[in-house]
Amino acid sequence: MKTKTLLVSVLTVIALSFLSFTYINHPMETHLLKTPSIEGTYKLLWRKLPDGTTVKPPMLMGVQTLAKNIRNFNLMEVDKNGKHYSYSVFSTYKLTDKDFTETILFSITNDEIGGKGVTYITDQTKTVPITYDGKKLEFKFPFDPPTVTFEGNKVTATVEGMFTDYWEKVK
Repeated sequence: MKTKTLLVSVLTVIALSFLSFTYINHPMETHLLKTPSIEGTYKLLWRKLPDGTTVKPPMLMGVQTLAKNIRNFNLMEVDKNGKHYSYSVFSTYKLTDKDFTETILFSITNDEIGGKGVTYITDQTKTVPITYDGKKLEFKFPFDPPTVTFEGNKVTATVEGMFTDYWEKVK
């Protein structure tokens, strides 16, 4: 009787250990993907235009920092005629497993290239959906034209028919 009880106890411990190990390494909620952090500072490396031309510093420069729900974005471009385009944004953001919300505290665009001059945006909030497949996080910044894809330490920002920018996280 003691042998049978001991055997049942040992088998129970083994079974529970196996189930615990299985749950820890393969939780039941594996269908839920945790949205990755996008925090960091990113530097613009280069831009590819639809005709295959690449634009690199000093004709195009940019830096973006996403930290503690603050976004600070700065971009400057000079065209072949020496006209400038610059865009700066200071905002708060919230990233969830479903969407990205941004509140612009202050934004300024100086568009000599497009002939639009200086424009400002303040105190506006918008939310956009995200997609995340476990490797790539993609969404369109609410106030900016590009669709961005975060994958590891790389980011691409694409405006169909206009350009794709290639960014890299600064280490």
